Amino acid sequence: MITRRQLWGLLALTLMWGVNWPMMKLSLQQLTPLYFRASTMLLGAAWLFVWVASRGERMWPTGREWGVIAALGLPNVLGWHTLSIFGVQELASGRAAILGFTMPIFTVLLGAAFFGERITPRVRLAVVCVSIAIGLLLWHELQRLSGRPAGVAWMLGAAASWALGTLLFRRARLTLSALVVTVWMLLLGSVVVGVLAIALEPLPQPARFSGVMWLSLFYGVIINYGFAQLIWFGLARELPPATSAMSVMAIPLVGTLSATFITGEMPHWQDWFAMVFVMVAIASVLWPARAAPSGGTTGAAQ
Repeated sequence: MITRRQLWGLLALTLMWGVNWPMMKLSLQQLTPLYFRASTMLLGAAWLFVWVASRGERMWPTGREWGVIAALGLPNVLGWHTLSIFGVQELASGRAAILGFTMPIFTVLLGAAFFGERITPRVRLAVVCVSIAIGLLLWHELQRLSGRPAGVAWMLGAAASWALGTLLFRRARLTLSALVVTVWMLLLGSVVVGVLAIALEPLPQPARFSGVMWLSLFYGVIINYGFAQLIWFGLARELPPATSAMSVMAIPLVGTLSATFITGEMPHWQDWFAMVFVMVAIASVLWPARAAPSGGTTGAAQ
């Protein structure tokens, strides 16, 4: 049974990560994508490092673990965080969130394709729903004179990267906690993204940043890369995986609704229908399976 504290934690996490999508869009009005990612990721991971270390966690990897963490960081950090910020730059933030949270479906599909995991009727339903959602959003982007179908590709690539990273993370042999590994992936990833930013983008001019811009950066550092991570890993330790994962279902909805107030983006009917199909798809792969009859075996969640 989920406790009241855990319920409030899930609610806070959903709001934090949902609102983060339009906040990222807001930041990109005055800061280029790679500099935005590098700065918020580095500062967020740095204060997260200090906080976790103060709790007595072992923070330093052993010799071989450095290579494993770096390899895990390629899809988990460079793939997801870099591709998704380009997707947010191209698309409405709510639309980017909808596409980004197809990641649980990619996790199941990649698991079946490369790791021998089973494809169930639920997964088939999820694939159909996600295909319809992607088709709706692509249709609207291609209909618009200034449509950005490339943004759809960025976000689907980000979702697939996250899914692959999740599968590899599950199979990695590390002696550090998952939170510490995540902190190191963010720190190492921010250095790589920073180098790319210096090479590919003009230097930012913080003196020209507005108060709203500083607020959005604060949100990215303290909330998205800080408190939300702590809440997520705390819940992951306490709740069954399916229960904590189900919280992602409402994030695209929060992202789409909050974007109306934060960035003035008005969702279209394709967005609403796509959101419904994606939420059905997520539910179909994450909702706990019905318990088997007494004396039998318990069915898998996927």
